[in-house]
Amino acid sequence: MSINNEQIWQSTEKFWEEQIIESLSEYIRIPNKSPMFDPNWKSNGYMDDAIAHVTRWVESQQVPGLSLTLHELPGRTPTLLLEYPGDINETVLIYGHIDKQPEFSGWYEDLEPWLPVRKTDKLYGRGGADDGYAIYSAISALKSLIEQQVEIPRVVILIEASEESGSPDLPVYMEQLSEDIGTPGLVIALDSTCGNYDQLWITTSLRGMLIGELKVQVLEQGAHSGAAGGIVGSSFRLLRQLISRVEDENTGEILPSFLNEQIPDARRREAEKAGEVLGDELKTMYTYAGESGPISEDATELILNNTWLASMEVTGMDGIPDLANAGNVLRPHTTAKIALRLPPTTDAMQAKTELTKLLTENSPYKTAVSFELETPNPGWHAPETKPVLEQSLQSASQAYFDAPAIAMGCGGSIPFMEFLANKLPQAQFVVTGVLGPHSNAHGPNEFLHIPTAKKVTACVANLIYDWGQNHKS
Repeated sequence: MSINNEQIWQSTEKFWEEQIIESLSEYIRIPNKSPMFDPNWKSNGYMDDAIAHVTRWVESQQVPGLSLTLHELPGRTPTLLLEYPGDINETVLIYGHIDKQPEFSGWYEDLEPWLPVRKTDKLYGRGGADDGYAIYSAISALKSLIEQQVEIPRVVILIEASEESGSPDLPVYMEQLSEDIGTPGLVIALDSTCGNYDQLWITTSLRGMLIGELKVQVLEQGAHSGAAGGIVGSSFRLLRQLISRVEDENTGEILPSFLNEQIPDARRREAEKAGEVLGDELKTMYTYAGESGPISEDATELILNNTWLASMEVTGMDGIPDLANAGNVLRPHTTAKIALRLPPTTDAMQAKTELTKLLTENSPYKTAVSFELETPNPGWHAPETKPVLEQSLQSASQAYFDAPAIAMGCGGSIPFMEFLANKLPQAQFVVTGVLGPHSNAHGPNEFLHIPTAKKVTACVANLIYDWGQNHKS
């Protein structure tokens, strides 16, 4: 017995409108920031509130045979594990997370981070798209299959609460829950991007990341700029000089060989195909100021720049007063917070060591330089997609988007993916999501594109069913 795609779609559409939107909106109201951004997350109680909220919702759905267990180790964020036994001796693992990024500034006047606002096809508010929708989508997909009374594999849903902090708690829970999780043959992660809202997008690689604070100190205390200028080096100039050891300021090219990797031919071909699909959309994908636009006219080059080449951004600075308090002072120090995106296959720990040496040794004028790095996040490169899974992806995308599925790397990081790949070396991976153009997951005006979320949900149902049918013993 096969599934009825039209019935899956009707069920998904109805379920989102009648059961998901309202509950997801209430989830948006909860400021459950990840521990990195809320050190007092436990005493503040918002993470517990979020877990309790989605738990009540899942239980209210009364999915026959579904079990839900809350796990919470001392000092660790909570983790939800849901299990549906299925009819086929094969396991599909669905991943999502429930912690959020902080508020950020720049929200439109009628929007706020913790205020859910629906405007036609978009649901605004922090955490709806990244990644609150995941557990709702997983339950919807599961219910739509149960309604059709078809045989499906065992489904395990794992919802963690430290992803936005680099998933430090996930390995601990994966180890503790290894017997409960089993050995999934397919992992579906609902926490990635989409190039547009017109088809299913599959993430085949993720860049790693190094975050560190580079400090240049020239004086113990500030001095009159007229008196010290020309005698004491400017900490800003020296900082800029050090950064130029890493990045060509004219082109943005990352210079050290240890931060560059050979791009696999298969991924280059994917980028070419994705470039054909996106084309001029890359010129409107972000809110370019004035008459500016992308740094290249070549869509393939832009995609490879974003997914397989290293890039760097200064995300914050210290030691520089605001304009209202900017006196004529040669400042004692300048500190820059640097986010360096790494190619997917770069060894993040080795890059940390090499980068520290590059920035701190042989400093200009023997100036005091320090570079304090956070724990590196590794990148990830997906195993080759098997033909039966590729066929399932294309079939699902055609069924609900009426367009082919597109594979492409992602410029961001999902720290747990490398861990899962090492933990489950034989598994196939479908990493997908709803974070498309202007969805702004970590910035202001984050929104969930509701039609895409519905279609991705329906695609997940098909993927679960197909995987079971292709792996019957």
